[in-house]
Amino acid sequence: MYLLIPGRHQLLTKFQFKYLQDIISKGLQSFTDVFGKPVEKNEKIDAVLFAVTSSNHSNTRRNPLPFYLRAISIEAFGNDLGIPTYIYGIDDVGNLPNFADYTIKRIKHESEGQIDCTPENTVVVCSTNVLNMYHHLGFTILPAELDNIETWHHHMAMPWDVVEKISTSENWQQEPFVQEYMHPASFNVWQKYRIAEKVQLLFRDAMISNDGDLTETRDYNVYVRQMDDIAEMKYQDTANFIQPGRIGDIGCAVGSWIKLACKDERFRESDFYGIEVSRYLYELCQQRKINGEFNNPFVFFSKKNAVTGLAFDRSSMNTIHTSSLTHEIESYGSRQDLLQFIRNRFEELVHGGVWINRDVVAPYNKHQEVYLWLNDEDGSNADPHRILESKSSLSEYLQQLSTYARFLRFAKDFRKQEGYKLSYAETIFEQKRYIRLSLGDAAEFLSRKDYTDNWQSEMHETFCFWDFDEWKNEMQNAGFKIHPSSVAFTNDWIVENRWVGKTALFTVKNNQLVPEPWPVTTMFLIGVKP
Repeated sequence: MYLLIPGRHQLLTKFQFKYLQDIISKGLQSFTDVFGKPVEKNEKIDAVLFAVTSSNHSNTRRNPLPFYLRAISIEAFGNDLGIPTYIYGIDDVGNLPNFADYTIKRIKHESEGQIDCTPENTVVVCSTNVLNMYHHLGFTILPAELDNIETWHHHMAMPWDVVEKISTSENWQQEPFVQEYMHPASFNVWQKYRIAEKVQLLFRDAMISNDGDLTETRDYNVYVRQMDDIAEMKYQDTANFIQPGRIGDIGCAVGSWIKLACKDERFRESDFYGIEVSRYLYELCQQRKINGEFNNPFVFFSKKNAVTGLAFDRSSMNTIHTSSLTHEIESYGSRQDLLQFIRNRFEELVHGGVWINRDVVAPYNKHQEVYLWLNDEDGSNADPHRILESKSSLSEYLQQLSTYARFLRFAKDFRKQEGYKLSYAETIFEQKRYIRLSLGDAAEFLSRKDYTDNWQSEMHETFCFWDFDEWKNEMQNAGFKIHPSSVAFTNDWIVENRWVGKTALFTVKNNQLVPEPWPVTTMFLIGVKP
């Protein structure tokens, strides 16, 4: 007879140990199930099975510990139970209604058929609503901390309660609540591997979701394709300024920039460090490394957020590269987060080291009023505000709209959740319709109007908060010197392929429309640590 304990098992408690110990010593017949009925099983317990769910996740609020550290804790915990303990990692497969069935099959597969859990040979110990899935399969459920399945009231602190207490405790090792409930097996691992510091950092991070992503609306298949498509161009822009040694790419996406740098003979003796906050993209980086896609074996990826803390040791990096990242910090975090990010990069560089930052940038004179002409004959003008839940349906619909109608949709959606209201007015000048608005808001639309595949995600992001001079000032305030090759420019490909014939910019002088040059789209900013 087996005891199966499914859960993320970030932490084990003294109650869990005593509960399992009592089952083993007293027998199942001494207990009632989750519905208050006596357990009608007399067989002795032969082994305890820990199904460690989300085993492929780590470094997020929901799953701060990697699987191997959870397994170390469980192994030490199980050694004192007096019977064999087996540990099986169950990977995350999303919101699967038959996840219990999947877990049972994974255990059978991982044990090479040695352990085949059935309602006849296994009792499940579970105190969360996951138990319903096992009950549906016919398993007997022992309630552990749960004392009322109607109200889901627990008579004892849950493991996650202890994790949350640690996340807010200045001296977690001396915290009475932690000492009362945390099992020594977990305590030792948390202390040895300094897990509490990581947990506290993760819980403080307001930018990142519980599962470790900036946004839940991004289509990563589209995003990855876009990153790979422009990787060569981005690398060539930066290659001349990379210093050999320790080279880091923060927000490395799928490692495309690092992959190209590894092919550069100048950096054959360098070490590369990719930092990615998105769990999905980080896992793709790891897979690419396993596939042997990086010429240099000294390539290391880490899943961490470089905003709230240092990504690298102080004064350790020769080159730091970021691309299309800093605007996301402003968009999903705050101005203070962005300023901290800049200071962190300065701290990480050796003297003479460089931070190469390629990103979008606001136009000069972004508050200037302009007249924006928008083509209203290159698509449909019908109902631009139609609500469509499906990403693919929304994308298809937006692509059918005229440039004018798409602007109307943009003006309504742009940073709505962040409380921003895009101010504009329609006006007729010389029998043509124009949109009167700030140059900054016009540039926000021009930069985003064709991002229909990821529209919902893009509507959270702002590109035009600092112009190039403001960027340089903030970098200098943090201690950087600005490399003379730094520049802001207008991407000619964007102009020719997305703007010409679709839109035009004007100002009014002496009651006449005067054409305005296209706004800058991109900056290439190199900060040097003196």
